[in-house]
Amino acid sequence: MTPLNRTTVPSKSYPERILQFGEGNFLRAFVDWIISMMNERAGFNSSAVVVQPIETGMIHVLNAQDGLYHVNLQGLDHGRPVDVVRLIDVVSRGLNPYTQFDDFLALAENPDMRFVISNTTEAGIAFRPDDKSDDRPAKSYPGKLTQWLYRRFNAFEGDPNKGMLIFPCELIFHNGVELKKCIEQYIDGWQLGDAFRTWFHTACGVYCTLVDRIVPGFPKDSIEDIRKRIGVDDQLVVKGELFHLWVIEAPQSVATEFPADKAGLNVLFVPNEKPYHDRKVTLLNGPHTVLSPVAYLSGLDTVREACENEVVGPFVRHVMFNELLPTLDLPKPELEKFAADVLERFRNPFVKHFVTSIMLNSFPKFKTRDLPGLKLFHNRTGRLPRGIVLGLAGLCVYYRGGRRGQEPIVPNDSPEVLALLTHLWNSGDALTVAQGVLAAESLWGEDLTRIPGLVALLTDNIQSILDNGMLETVGLAEF
Repeated sequence: MTPLNRTTVPSKSYPERILQFGEGNFLRAFVDWIISMMNERAGFNSSAVVVQPIETGMIHVLNAQDGLYHVNLQGLDHGRPVDVVRLIDVVSRGLNPYTQFDDFLALAENPDMRFVISNTTEAGIAFRPDDKSDDRPAKSYPGKLTQWLYRRFNAFEGDPNKGMLIFPCELIFHNGVELKKCIEQYIDGWQLGDAFRTWFHTACGVYCTLVDRIVPGFPKDSIEDIRKRIGVDDQLVVKGELFHLWVIEAPQSVATEFPADKAGLNVLFVPNEKPYHDRKVTLLNGPHTVLSPVAYLSGLDTVREACENEVVGPFVRHVMFNELLPTLDLPKPELEKFAADVLERFRNPFVKHFVTSIMLNSFPKFKTRDLPGLKLFHNRTGRLPRGIVLGLAGLCVYYRGGRRGQEPIVPNDSPEVLALLTHLWNSGDALTVAQGVLAAESLWGEDLTRIPGLVALLTDNIQSILDNGMLETVGLAEF
């Protein structure tokens, strides 16, 4: 089959205005797709130079295809299945700073450069004391970026109009704040001077962001069909879900320069990213953690099966709309639309999301994703959220082990959590387990038995699951 490159597939070229750290699946299926849509719909007229953030990577494959590849987006749009393939032509070239350090720094002298975008994993935003200013390159991403910014500052003699707008996409809360801290540490440690520090603070902006799109990656199971559709041999096809969301905590002036809204994209520039972070954790991650043990112990294996089941499906919707959604402070119509979008994503027929994968380290997940909602719901209403508590009961029973039909149940968590649950189940009945789990400050950082009625409700749910099974317990529950 014909290889993919700019000779075999004629494509547009755009000015290099974006420095992108990371060539992985997520950035290519999310950020570069967004840039492509902005070029087409909003006249953004920009391409990205992709920098490989670690010594080994895929830059050579990207360069072999002249920066071209396809994104395959699949999902439901108002209940209608959508399966589209789009050529992405916004990567001008890739650089490996470990072998092309001079080329990497020379890019800082390009007057058109304006944006820095990164996704170097959650561990990528970190200060390394062993990094030196004359390393070729610094080992950390913030170190490399500091080297590049310092070169730009010197090349343009501190011109305030040559600063950069920096959007980290790493999946940590306040990623912009953390990245800025690291750069400031390098400025101090490398003694780069007050003038550079002032230029960085006044001419550059480092903004917190939240990104959301499920990206399974290279579509091994359907790659031959995709290659037939596109007519070329693309080694870098990346599959993603249809849904996308990018929240950027930045002023409107930044939105004017990065006109995603004019392209009709779900990119929001907001004064505070935290409510959107809380919304995602509460209405996407929270239901995931609660539905997984309920679905699994009901004999269901995937998130989609759970949402479409006549018993478990209404339970999932109740938890989302009636228990978790009221604990958030964004406008209700906005929350209801987001929750409806999440349900549609859960029902994506193109993605098999197994609930057993979600149940890895379930108790820490419940603490961050569902416990805040449980407590806030109780504080606001004086009642306990019965669906959330039933999900916690499901976790307790799942961590008991045993079998589901012919299949062994094998919980996966820290040794301390597994030891605690094993001890409680070996020591007594449902009441013993409920009291022991809720009282375990090692799990929650507090004693949850102090919440009125919680021990009794959790005990009743655990006992019902043991006596009647999960599916009947859900069917009999009064929410």
